[in-house]
Amino acid sequence: MMKNSQEISPAKALALIKKGALLVDVREPKEVSKKSFDVSNVLQIPLRELKTRFQEIPVDRKVVIACHVGNRGMVATRFLVNNGYSRVVNMQHGIAGWEKEGLPVKKELKPATGSWFRKLFSRMS
Repeated sequence: MMKNSQEISPAKALALIKKGALLVDVREPKEVSKKSFDVSNVLQIPLRELKTRFQEIPVDRKVVIACHVGNRGMVATRFLVNNGYSRVVNMQHGIAGWEKEGLPVKKELKPATGSWFRKLFSRMS
């Protein structure tokens, strides 16, 4: 098993984030746009971009990795540990577990209220 790494529950993850830990969401942008973690300290880096973007993650800060159900999170956590990050943990069960525990999520806006919003973002990307 991985040395120096651990998995934590979504509730523990939220407690760490409230104390200043950075949540790194490694899901794809289309997943994040449907449902995202409603926390202030979040950085979105899709797993496929992690190798080129991991320097964006502060090495001296506690980091919580999250994905949809925990599998990509484990891959990302292992990668970061192997690249010198000692304060990184993986959130068990990802956003699925987070939502199941009743923790705050932002869901995609319904078309009636969100059509102008979606148009704005589709033009930007």
